[in-house]
Formats: sequence, structure tokens, C-alpha cells
Amino acid sequence: MGERQAGGTRDATYDLISVAYHALQGAETYGLYAVDAEEEGDGELAGFFRELAAEDRRRADRAKEFLGARLGKGGRG
Repeated sequence: MGERQAGGTRDATYDLISVAYHALQGAETYGLYAVDAEEEGDGELAGFFRELAAEDRRRADRAKEFLGARLGKGGRG
């Protein structure tokens, strides 16, 4: 709490952008893992990775909503 971000700033907007970015990166990575699991014939594991990807997409959407509200856009678009 209160730690400096990259570039020496503390900024909730930066934090929200970072959360959205990392969540989307995670969702993309989990999607690749799901494909790997499917190729190995492990549907259960593929489903697990898809669940993780969906959770990260929801997390990114929530960060986007917070960011939009704070920038006066309402988080839509």
C-alpha cells in the first residue's frame, strides 16, 4: 500500500490499467493452455483453463468499468 509504481508514481488509474492488462494477458495464456490440454485429450483440464480465462476476462472487464467511471466514460465502449 502506498508503494511507488513504475516511473515513481502512485496512481489508481495506472493500477486499474495494469490490472486490466495483466488479466487480459492471463486470459490469453490460459486459452493457450486450454488448447494444449485439448490436444492431449484432457477435456477436464481444458475446461479448468477455460474457467480461469473467463475469470480473468471478467476481472479485466471490471477494471475497465472502474477506469471508465473515473475517466467519465461510464466504462462502456
